[in-house]
Amino acid sequence: MADILIVEDDRDLNNAYKLILEAAKHHVISAFDGRQALSKLHNYEPDLILLDLLMPIKSGVDFLHDYGEIHKKNQARILVFTNLENSPEIDEAFRLGADKCVIKAWTAPHGLLKVVNDVLQSKPKPKPATS
Repeated sequence: MADILIVEDDRDLNNAYKLILEAAKHHVISAFDGRQALSKLHNYEPDLILLDLLMPIKSGVDFLHDYGEIHKKNQARILVFTNLENSPEIDEAFRLGADKCVIKAWTAPHGLLKVVNDVLQSKPKPKPATS
């Protein structure tokens, strides 16, 4: 199964996502803001990052800015899981490398696993050009 980093500041949601994904045999670690997530990535290379956009300390968009600069070669797939709809933050997340965006309120817990599996099975991201 996959290694997944959940970046969600709502502890109840973070824990619920973790339980669902671990029940499906994924290896999951949690972070509660973008800064903590970047710190965890020093020792962990996930296959997928489940990312909220609105968080304290460092937002999801700020995380993506820094993540793209630090992890140019081995980038995980990014699944944005937010309650923002039609927002500039979502557009910016896609520009910074997000693979998919799902609205939390529209996704039942069982739907989370399907979306995660779909993103993990989708076509790999192209490797960044090297000079």
